[in-house]
Amino acid sequence: MLLMGLLALASWWLVKNTPVPEEPRAATPVRHEPDYTMHAFSVQRFTAEGKLRAQIEGETLRHFPDTDTLEIERPSVRGHSADGSLTLATAQRALANADASEVQLLGDARVTRSAAAPGDEGLSFRGEFLHAFLKTERLHSPLPVTMARGGTVIRADSFDYDHLQRTVAMKGHVRASFATSPLGSASRTPARAAP
Repeated sequence: MLLMGLLALASWWLVKNTPVPEEPRAATPVRHEPDYTMHAFSVQRFTAEGKLRAQIEGETLRHFPDTDTLEIERPSVRGHSADGSLTLATAQRALANADASEVQLLGDARVTRSAAAPGDEGLSFRGEFLHAFLKTERLHSPLPVTMARGGTVIRADSFDYDHLQRTVAMKGHVRASFATSPLGSASRTPARAAP
């Protein structure tokens, strides 16, 4: 009988001290804080054939896990196109998605594409905001921008540029000055664009 009492007491003690499963906790909301930071960094992306496709450098890079985005201070982006041209982009700050296929350039944003072939004059864009889509080779801005090619300079309130289609659509007030001779003298001719 004493043995049965001891077994009952041990069973009661075991049940009383067995941990109960925890109630599921509510997921903690992810805050917009960087999970890692790099200083004086350089990141390179290569094609499957081993050719350099893009290089991103900057003073400081921060990764935000809640949006899976990168924030870069003083970025310098170099992109190599299939046609052999080199694109250089700089700004005060940049925001990029995880694979850096989409980059927003903020503050004194400049994008310059070198000449791809003899006779090509290259192309440059300048504004306070430029949105670059690297995979589709497009550039967009809803804010004023200046485009230059050779001696031609065009200013517009907003624009869309598609390098693969070789088209540019400028909107709002558009002003242009075109070079009239190979020596670089220009005549200022206002251009009109559809609103």
